[in-house]
Amino acid sequence: MAVGLKSGKREILNTLDDYAVITLGVVFYAFAWADMLIPNGIASGGLTGACTIINFATGIPVHLTYIVVNGLLLLAGFLILGKGFGFKTIYAIGLSTVGLDIFSGMEFLHVFFDNKLLLVIVAAIIESIGLTCILARGGSTGGTDIVALIVNKFWPVSLGKVFLALDIFIIASVLLVPGKTIEDMVYGYVAMVIFSVFVDWVLLGRNSTWQVMVFSNKYKEIADTVIHDLNRGVTALDAQGWYSGESKKVLLIMVRKPELHTITRTVKEIDPSAFVTVSSASTVYGEGFDEMKTGFNLKLKKKSDNGIAREERVKDN
Repeated sequence: MAVGLKSGKREILNTLDDYAVITLGVVFYAFAWADMLIPNGIASGGLTGACTIINFATGIPVHLTYIVVNGLLLLAGFLILGKGFGFKTIYAIGLSTVGLDIFSGMEFLHVFFDNKLLLVIVAAIIESIGLTCILARGGSTGGTDIVALIVNKFWPVSLGKVFLALDIFIIASVLLVPGKTIEDMVYGYVAMVIFSVFVDWVLLGRNSTWQVMVFSNKYKEIADTVIHDLNRGVTALDAQGWYSGESKKVLLIMVRKPELHTITRTVKEIDPSAFVTVSSASTVYGEGFDEMKTGFNLKLKKKSDNGIAREERVKDN
């Protein structure tokens, strides 16, 4: 009973910690857009960039377009992907909407920059830090994340290529707004390039898989917690200490990057002296991870009557 109460209290504290970090990240993200980029007529990539361009063209507030489009994308995601995106994503989207509205009426940091290029660089860094905090704790601001996941479900296109194509199109569309110039477009691309560095580290890393091996005498308690509280599978491997000759159990856990922090934190709380190794797994296929998708490939198929090979286009799922 005491163990259950302790586990429940730990889970509540961990959840509050996650939402605190996500909230801080949203503040940085919304501030960079509403107080720095948008007032200076700059639109970078992503859904917020698209909403900013709509604002330049029509005057519709960014936060209104942002919440409406995100709502439609979430609905499409539910219908097409067949699963929810988690309350953390919904929370981040809702809070970002409020943040974009609140910070749009302030003039705080951007007024101190005379150099527009320097302002773009600083704003992109602040935005990237904010989104890093959100993604590191399992959240998302929706938008092009959802579009990329939908595209990736049906075609073997990496998320990075989808983000790049969308960002290039969104930023270039600023030229459709009267009064906007190539200079405005270039500033948007500068922000995109800076942000892309963080995308490589964090956003694309969300779908990377990590192999965690846990060496601990409390392996049973750790395995039960991971399975029942964290909803991840665990494999117990037989091992033997070569020096001591003692039989041991080594836990093998495969996790996504956003879950890595939670797994290692849980192990440390149960057994501070546990020995843990973490290594990157390039690809993991199977339930709960990636589905084998190769798209359309050309394969050779031999005719039985004359032995002549012909090319046949087949679709692999």
